[in-house]
Amino acid sequence: MTRRSFLQSTACLSLAPSLHAAGANRNVTVIVAGMGGRGTGLARELETFPNVSVKAVYDVDETRARYAAHVVGRVNGRTIGHGQDFRRALEAKDVDALVIATSNHWHAPAAILGASAGKHVYVEKPCSHSPREGELMIAAAKKYDVRIQHGTQRRSVPGSVAGMKRLIEGAIGRIYFAQCYYRNARPTIGVGKQTKTPAYLDYDLWQGPAPRRPYKDNLLHYNWHWHWHWGNGELGNNGVHKVDVARAVLGVDFPVQVTSNGGRFVYPEDDQETPDTQTATFKFANGTAIAWEGLSCHPRRPFADNSDIVFYGEGGIARMDNSGYTLLDERGREFESKRSHGGQKEHLENFVAAIRGEAKLNAEITEGHRSALLCHLGNIAYRTGITLKCRPTDGQIVDNPAAEKLWAREYESGWEPKL
Repeated sequence: MTRRSFLQSTACLSLAPSLHAAGANRNVTVIVAGMGGRGTGLARELETFPNVSVKAVYDVDETRARYAAHVVGRVNGRTIGHGQDFRRALEAKDVDALVIATSNHWHAPAAILGASAGKHVYVEKPCSHSPREGELMIAAAKKYDVRIQHGTQRRSVPGSVAGMKRLIEGAIGRIYFAQCYYRNARPTIGVGKQTKTPAYLDYDLWQGPAPRRPYKDNLLHYNWHWHWHWGNGELGNNGVHKVDVARAVLGVDFPVQVTSNGGRFVYPEDDQETPDTQTATFKFANGTAIAWEGLSCHPRRPFADNSDIVFYGEGGIARMDNSGYTLLDERGREFESKRSHGGQKEHLENFVAAIRGEAKLNAEITEGHRSALLCHLGNIAYRTGITLKCRPTDGQIVDNPAAEKLWAREYESGWEPKL
């Protein structure tokens, strides 16, 4: 997406919601996979839309699938189907779309399965577990002519979109640097013990595409994020939202240089493999850069407000968060500000409208891949301890055999995604 096309697309956001246009009469039926808080929230939101119905929800944890079906069903007083394995449901002709809120290592394989079955896909961030998977998802969307929306919903938050538009228009002059932040107060994950898998959990299905490893009692349902085998650390978990906005504003796609450093500093004796403190810097060929700083175990923010992206321009700075933006001149005097609520609803509305042919996706998979790729490259630079040089045309790592090995992952036999 060029800066010009972004401006053109955001100009149409004021015409939303597209769900109430003529195409809204077309029924859209969806299934949702991964029923944690995020997946359940997405399913409930979709169930409130006109002429949209959630046919069934799925989770490898039978108790979560059953509870989510109950919660979603209460929206309209309907009975919602539920199960552990979503794959059979892709055969149903009345299913239009698959929503994916599973663990990261399932994101791309599930999306490719959905696309190959002719289903449109909404996939949570990051869209892939490795750079190669993102490339395959783009190819799948093209081959099967389906829409794949990435869950970077800041591209649908009115206040955030307005801020991005103002910056691209030049509100603070030429912008050359974006600093992204993340803060949390996560506790230790402890040291897990190998134990018998609970009866309600299909652990083999949860592992799915990933080579098999023993079940441990501190892995599910969240701590997989902090193991490279299944997750992408904090940079892939939350950093993708920030770098996605920064990338759109700076008008960049692929970096030419990536560096990263950090470590597991707060609870170094537990099982977490990914860093709790990490910096990553991405340099681009147009003379701009993006930096990300994540502290998983220190909640204090660098600013009194909720700002988590700061843009530095020749005529001032801009501070942005999930709800909007504030513009300041070169002397630090505020001259413009806008805030709004929402994001998830608007992002899903855009997805449904795109299925009906009434809108273009706000976070089409090509854009999603490019933002997720920055996070993957940052993690690869961290894991190898080497400054990466990348090809500006596609982000491919050059002259670094150790890093190039991490471009794609290994799969359990018979599980490698295929187009």
